[in-house]
Amino acid sequence: MTHHLPEKKKEKKEDEKEDFLSLFEQLAKFQEIELEDVEMEFGDLELWFQPGAVAAPPLPILKTVPPIAKAKPAEILQADFIPPIEQYPGQVVEVTLGATKSQGGSRGRAITIGGEKSPAFYTFENPTTHRPIISLDVFDMKVPLAKAVKMHVKEVMEDPVAWAKLAVDKFGADMVTMHIISIDPLLKDTSPKDAAKTVENVLQAVDVPLVIGGCGDPKKDAAAFELIAEMAAGERLLFSSVTQDMDIEKVATVINKHDHVALSFTPMDLNQARQLNRRLYDFLPKERIVMDTTTAALGYGLEYAFTIMERARLAALMGDPELQHPMSSGTTNAWAAREAWMEMAPEWDPRELRGPLWEVVTATNLLLAGVDLFMMMHPAAVKTLKDIITELTSGNRGKAEKIASWVSAKI
Repeated sequence: MTHHLPEKKKEKKEDEKEDFLSLFEQLAKFQEIELEDVEMEFGDLELWFQPGAVAAPPLPILKTVPPIAKAKPAEILQADFIPPIEQYPGQVVEVTLGATKSQGGSRGRAITIGGEKSPAFYTFENPTTHRPIISLDVFDMKVPLAKAVKMHVKEVMEDPVAWAKLAVDKFGADMVTMHIISIDPLLKDTSPKDAAKTVENVLQAVDVPLVIGGCGDPKKDAAAFELIAEMAAGERLLFSSVTQDMDIEKVATVINKHDHVALSFTPMDLNQARQLNRRLYDFLPKERIVMDTTTAALGYGLEYAFTIMERARLAALMGDPELQHPMSSGTTNAWAAREAWMEMAPEWDPRELRGPLWEVVTATNLLLAGVDLFMMMHPAAVKTLKDIITELTSGNRGKAEKIASWVSAKI
């Protein structure tokens, strides 16, 4: 018997078929349709996807191959090194210390420092303009000294003239720093006139340029500097130092009038250094100013002293006009470190050796920061630093063969 579907069911089936076909037509036209709240029932559904790329065939299974043994390098690889050459917009001013007879003084020679166009010993950029110099400390009265230093100067400690001659003739000082500390009100409180007489005697005994160091009392130093500057007119002395708490106008005017040089001394603060230099410009030309941002010794802040001095030099080269001055270091401060002079455990080595090493390490670090003038004390430290300066400024190429076996070297 043949059964016929009711007419309404047949129409429903036809409508569903048309809807389904319409759906696929839309998909073919728009490629993507988003349906919401739709339920779909399928019998058999086939979906065809067109492959985008041919799948790679599976890799063959390889047998394990033993690693190839690497040959031990027989020589160092050769490579060219091209140093990074920089051009700096700024330059450190040149300052001349001491004056010969033809220059209005009585010194055997004048010494010029500064003039740098590159960081210290960047000789691949520019040659060293003027080599750094060393001034030995001399005092106008007997002072407490570390045993390692005292053993070299004990016979002249009460005679500043003999002490100065020893520093020049035996220890090879480029300059002498004459510390007139006896004028200190807390020590002997001698008169500025006495200090001027002492400096006059030293000027007659040695012919190197002099640094005149004060006692630290701003009023007493100012009075002594005035008399000494007048007495030694034309000798181009370096007065150490001019500080913020002094009568800057009075002291700087006297220094300029008698053709001398000022040491601008500040704590480890570049803003204070700029400020003091700026005040000095009202009375002194730039080529009459050397700056000192304070030396802290090895183990007592050396890394900070180095950073300040290096920043000052780089700022000068980058065009900061208030920092474009040669730098001085009171390297003698190394002896303020108790490790430099105290008797300590055997592993510290004898203090007679440890002390000058402490001074040399302090000086060498600041040498690399750009210091131009070192005030030092121990003769062995002076000689060692001089040798280092000679090596760094000689222009000779290093001998690699001397250090090629450093890894296996026995000390």
